[in-house]
Formats: sequence, C-alpha cells, structure tokens
Amino acid sequence: MKFKCLGIECTAHTFGASVVEEKGNILSEVRDMYTTEKGGIIPIDAAKHHKEVRDKIINQALKDAKLTIKGINLIAISKGPGLAPCLLAGMEIAKQLSKENNIPITGINHLCAHLEIGKLFTKAKDPVFVFVSGANTQIIAYEGKKYRVFGETLSIGLGNALDKFAREAGLGFPGGPKIEQLAKNGKYIKLPYTVKGMDVEFSGIITEAIKKLKQGNKIEDLCFSLQETFFAMMTEVTERAMAHCDKKEALLIGGVAANKKFIEMLGIMCKERKAKFYFVPIKYSGDNAAMIAWNGILNYKTNKINEINTIDINPRWRIDELSPNWINHIHD
Repeated sequence: MKFKCLGIECTAHTFGASVVEEKGNILSEVRDMYTTEKGGIIPIDAAKHHKEVRDKIINQALKDAKLTIKGINLIAISKGPGLAPCLLAGMEIAKQLSKENNIPITGINHLCAHLEIGKLFTKAKDPVFVFVSGANTQIIAYEGKKYRVFGETLSIGLGNALDKFAREAGLGFPGGPKIEQLAKNGKYIKLPYTVKGMDVEFSGIITEAIKKLKQGNKIEDLCFSLQETFFAMMTEVTERAMAHCDKKEALLIGGVAANKKFIEMLGIMCKERKAKFYFVPIKYSGDNAAMIAWNGILNYKTNKINEINTIDINPRWRIDELSPNWINHIHD
C-alpha cells in the first residue's frame, strides 16, 4: 500500500488540502481563497474564512483522492512563515485530525515547500530559486547543505507591492493579475530602480507610482512600468546569484511566477547565459497544499519524527533557519 500524505496550507489568503503519494503523484488538490473587492488582506478575516471552509476543503480533498482519513499515513501542515491567525486556523484542524486518528504530523516551512514542489514539477536539479510571492521576495540557492538567501527585498515583497498599488487604484485583491492585464495596453513611464547589492527595494517605487497615479498618469502606463521595473530588478539579482553560485539553472516559483512578462524576462536572461530556465505550472505557482504534502513526505521519510507533542506555528520562520536534510540524505 502506497504511503499517502494529507497536506494543509493556511499561511495567508489560501486554505488548501491535498493528498499526495510518496513518489509525488498528486491524488487531489482543493483550495479556497479569501478575497476582497477593495483593500488588502485582513488577517483576522482571512482566518475566519479558513475556519469556515476547512472541513469542507479537507473532506473534498479526501473524496477526490477516493480515500477516508483512515487511508492517510501522514499529515503535513504549513507552520510558517505566515500570518499568525491564518496559521492557527490550519494548525487547529491538523492537530485535531492527527490526535483523533493517531496519524503522525509534521510541520513544514511554506517557503521550502514552494522550492521542493518546483523541483518535483520541473526536474530542476540544483537551481537558483527566484521566489516571488505576496509577502516573500528572495533569491535562494542550496549551498553548504542549507537553503541560503543570496538576495531579498529590504521592505515589502513584490506581490504585496503590486497589491498595495492595486489597492490605491481601486483594483481589489489580489492585484497582480489585474495589473498584468492592464499592463498589456501601457507604455513606459520612468520609475525609480532600486537594487542594493543583491537586495531589492520596492516600497519607494510604489510610493512614486501612487504619486504619479494621483497626478493623472494613465493606470495602464503605470502598471506596465511597475512590471518592467520590478522584473528587471529581479532579473539582475538572479543573474548575479547564478554567477556567484556557479549555477546553470534558474527556477521561478511563488504566486508571481504566473506572470508571463516575468517568465519572458528571466527566460531571455537564462538563454543568454546558456542556462536552463524553469517555472512552476501556473496551477501550482501560488499557495497550495500539494507542496506542503510533498515536502511533508520528504521530511518524514528522512526523519521519521511525529511532532504531535511539539508542533506549533512559527510566523517568522526563515528558510535559512531549517536543515533540509532530505537533500543532504540524497546527496550524501
């Protein structure tokens, strides 16, 4: 009988559940996303949403996998980084299912799960990861038996920066997809370009874009210019990281990985370097539970530790604080 893991994702706006087999076969993947017509994500409201939908989502994931909870061998839960109220909403149900059904449980780093499912889908071996989501913007690579951050945002993440502009422009949440559509009809307006060594800074650029919006500049032009500026900055630091780490692959992951313009710019850079460029399928570029389940399998199969008595949320859990010894185990 194949080993099956139920993964639960709950770090921010998405509550998801997924059943994945030990070889990476995804049997089910169900999610529901908290959205607003105006304004951004409100953590307490997002957590309320998660509590309202969690039983339905988990039951549907089991149903789609043609299983009951008795057919699950492991529960994996995203325990951080993320919004504390949202993390707690997921942790509550995960611990309850674990205790009631005597199923081992493991806590997963949300960022690491993005990296691991990226490798699963693309077959990338040892890339520089370009991780760009709402709250997170980091350039990551596996060096010295750890995932290490070689560059990151000095303020807000790229996704949140786009959402902030969208909020001011009355586009609602999430703003990224709407900005991408409007940008197709825009022209370039000069905005600040802020790269500091290997790090990037988006907040001042957003402030300037909002100022220009209030001055009457076309929203299409500002959307186009924001994308061009942000993605050029990220492409620059990605190329520098590839040179520094001597990597021949780049892998784009996270919610903003769905943006076609970003994919195009990174692809051109990698082609010029004679490097391979990969990006996660759009369905799995954003937050999802399949990635939590898959990372749970890797972690548990290597460590065999049931965390039911010790597991807790860790809202500020950095990826360079964990030891991905499933990779060490494979490489060693």
